[in-house]
Amino acid sequence: MTMRPTSGAEETGPGGDGRGAGPLADLVVVDLTRVLAGPYATAVLANLGARVVKVEQPPDGDDARRYGPFVGGGSGYYESLNHRKRSVMIDLQDPRGRAEFEELLDGADVLVENYRPGVMERLGYGWEAVREGRPRLIYAAVSGFGHTGPYASRPAYDLVAQAMGGLMGLTGHPGGPPVRVGTSIGDITAGLFAVIGILAALEDRRRTGRGQKVDIAMLDCQVAILENAVVRQSAYAIAGGGDGLGDEAEAPPGPLGTRHPSITPFAAYRAADRWLVIAAGNDQLFRSLCETLGRADLADDPRFADNRERTRRALELGAEIESALATDEAAAWLSKLEAAGVPCAPINSIAEMMADPGVRARNMIIPLPLPDGTTLEGAGNPVKLSAHPDPAHPPPTAE
Repeated sequence: MTMRPTSGAEETGPGGDGRGAGPLADLVVVDLTRVLAGPYATAVLANLGARVVKVEQPPDGDDARRYGPFVGGGSGYYESLNHRKRSVMIDLQDPRGRAEFEELLDGADVLVENYRPGVMERLGYGWEAVREGRPRLIYAAVSGFGHTGPYASRPAYDLVAQAMGGLMGLTGHPGGPPVRVGTSIGDITAGLFAVIGILAALEDRRRTGRGQKVDIAMLDCQVAILENAVVRQSAYAIAGGGDGLGDEAEAPPGPLGTRHPSITPFAAYRAADRWLVIAAGNDQLFRSLCETLGRADLADDPRFADNRERTRRALELGAEIESALATDEAAAWLSKLEAAGVPCAPINSIAEMMADPGVRARNMIIPLPLPDGTTLEGAGNPVKLSAHPDPAHPPPTAE
């Protein structure tokens, strides 16, 4: 078993057994995942204290090791997802490697894999095989289309999930070309739902003593996060395709730019120098917005009497709001709107977000020391628990 350290081995607890501090400190996870969806899930578990042993295939390991940015001789992409794990190189085609892998499984609570359905079975490590002699093992499988259904054998990446799952049908501006969401949300949501499934299976095991299989499909997860788009499409179909009145609130779901389909004003608007966002989600907030803009008359205008009317005339109202915003810079308006209690924000670049004092105060930007001494910055753990310290800093480099 060849050790191939990431930038940090697992955090060593008082017992020296390699288990970390956190609510999942007693959990041992064998991580047979690569690239993003699976590694994101196991990274969340590691952030919560689980001991994660990442099993990589020789000769080159996880494909993500070859994805940029490259810093200090390594992949920043890889380090951002794997810095709290211990990595081992095991050849699952070799008898000695298989014995080593099975030894890991015998001591594990959870196995996570994100191969295409059928691959693990061909290796001899599908659910039915690994559960033999390991009745408490939880087997979590993350794939593009799940282990059942007509698409099970298809390959998938994030872009495929975003496209088939309807998300790209909602993203972008009306009449514009298709737009991918700026992060790999197809992979990330699958990773998060995998964590939810694993934790649910652990609770079920606590009650029943039995492990089980958790089957997570990227396509399923995209459908699950469409918010109210599914019911809006259904309502539109029930109404016979609309009433012909041009009611945008009851139009079929489609790209709206930054606007919300059911709440107005709730979008990006341009001030004298740059864009900002305003989210006035009820009548009281709308009145506060209008008064702050010096346009109290808009709150009493019958055209904008309630949210339904405002949403029907979202473009018309947007023009009125931008006319007022054009008289001053965004920073000045943000100060006034915050003082009035109106939800608003600048549209930050990534650099601006990373420098934001609120983000820094919550330990959401953390150092990632690389083996050569270079330090990257990565995203922190958003789960803050009162009984456990926030793991703001990664553990020491593996020996």
